[in-house]
This record gives sequence, C-alpha cells and structure tokens, in this order.
Amino acid sequence: MKLNWAERWVVNNPSRVFQQGMELRWLHKRMALKPGALVLEVGCGRGAGAGLILKEFQLDAIHAMDLDLEMIRRAEKYLPSRQRKRVFMHTGDVTHLPFQSEVFDAVFGFGVLHHVPDWRRGLAEISRVLKTGGIYFMEELYPTLYQNFITKHILLHPEQDRFTSSDIKAALQAQRLSIEAAMEVKVIGILAVTVKT
Repeated sequence: MKLNWAERWVVNNPSRVFQQGMELRWLHKRMALKPGALVLEVGCGRGAGAGLILKEFQLDAIHAMDLDLEMIRRAEKYLPSRQRKRVFMHTGDVTHLPFQSEVFDAVFGFGVLHHVPDWRRGLAEISRVLKTGGIYFMEELYPTLYQNFITKHILLHPEQDRFTSSDIKAALQAQRLSIEAAMEVKVIGILAVTVKT
C-alpha cells in the first residue's frame, strides 16, 4: 500500500531519520554483519534508511526497494553521490520480491509490514530471499498506535487482518525466523533481530 500525504510527512522528516539511526545502533549491537554481506531494505522510502544502514553496518552496497516509484525518485535525489553509487534501487512489492530464493544475508524493514494488506505473504517473501542463517532486522507497529481514534482518520493503513504482538511472533516462527533480540512496547510495536533457521 502506498503512503498518503500524512504518512509521507511522518517518514520523511528529520526526527524519523534520528529515530532510525538510534534503532540501527541498537540492532547493530545485537547482531553484526560479515564483510561483503548482501543486504536488502524493503520499503526504503526516500533512501534515508539505506544510507544509515550503509554507514552503521559498514556495508559495501545495499539493495533498496519500494512500491512507490515517487519514493525511489526521491531516494535518488536524497542520497549523497558517494552513497548513491552503493545503493541499488528497485521498484517492487514486498509480497513478490524480484529476487531468487536464499540470496540475501540480511533484510531490513522499518515499519513496512503493517502497510501490507497481505502481510503474511510479505513476511514469507522476506524469509524466502534470506539465506539460512540470514538476518531479518525489523521494526513494526501495532494497530493500537495507527488505528486509534485520531490516527485512523489521518494515516492510511489496511484495516483488515492487522497483527498484534502474538500474531507477528507466530508468523515469524512459521517462517523459520527466530527472534534473537527484541525491544517491544505491546501497545506501540517491536524492534527485533531475527535469524532464519
């Protein structure tokens, strides 16, 4: 699902970049990546996350994908040229990732699945493209945060089949993604490092 104007404002402001930077530092302390790791970010938006991931994890390159072509165009303008050369941009749907199975060492997703109507299919695709032992670094929000009286009238999200803490954990387990570290506030969301077994 593409973002509406309000959601684009939320994800494209400096406070979101600061938040992602803090989250990436927390994730990196829990699990590092090997040199030369092949990495994908789903739902990359304007590319701020991809730039932060490159820097925090000291990557050679990253694949970054978003459903919205406008966001890919913004990423091409947002990223400084030295980083842009190391970010391979793709337009695509997380429920049909345009990659072979078991190719990535890590996948990053910052608040992506709660925007996907068939979020289980999206999670299955993330697991499919991860190698065994690959890492899914995830940040997800729960409906109590984005479907409350105020936000449901401003932000655009699917309304059916939304996941709670127990739902996402069961779905991760079903996709052989084991939670290795997590920070969770059950009325807000979860930040986690998962490993494909």
